Amino acid sequence: MPTPKEDNLWANLRNPDEIHAERITIQRDEYLVAEGMIDQYLYIVEEGAFKIFYITEYQEQIIRFGYPNSIMNSPVSFFTGAPSEFYIQALKKSVLLRIHRHDFYEYIKQNNTFLLQYTQALEGIITQLITRETDLLTVSPTERYHRVFNRSPQLFQHIPAKYIASYLRMTPETFSRIRGQK
Repeated sequence: MPTPKEDNLWANLRNPDEIHAERITIQRDEYLVAEGMIDQYLYIVEEGAFKIFYITEYQEQIIRFGYPNSIMNSPVSFFTGAPSEFYIQALKKSVLLRIHRHDFYEYIKQNNTFLLQYTQALEGIITQLITRETDLLTVSPTERYHRVFNRSPQLFQHIPAKYIASYLRMTPETFSRIRGQK
């Protein structure tokens, strides 16, 4: 592997001269990952949008989204090699970079700064997950809407309202009413 040109892990991962990454195109409604698959890739969204969800006996439960500049995968499957419990589905035609788990870990091991940046990214994701879980358990739908809007305004630029409503655990009608309030 060549010596990295800079100490910014996330910028380097987007550079094909730095790491073996495959650019792939996914069509609208196509699954990138399905339940039961083993997800061995880290994905960087360049264009498009994705929903990450699982299906209960009652309905689809959206847990995250991917949109330009997002990094995503089915984390438990990626970390452990276990079959995914989640689906990752394109909401529109999308382009992303796909980096194999082995290549990613070999790349970050070569530089302590990369390991630190990866650790910081994981800490950020864990913080986001706990904040979201707390929001779902403790605040009203109106407060959930405003908190997510303030934390992630880009979400509202890339993801259709009906999916954001599902993510916030509210009906599309409630979401629309809250969004219409000033």
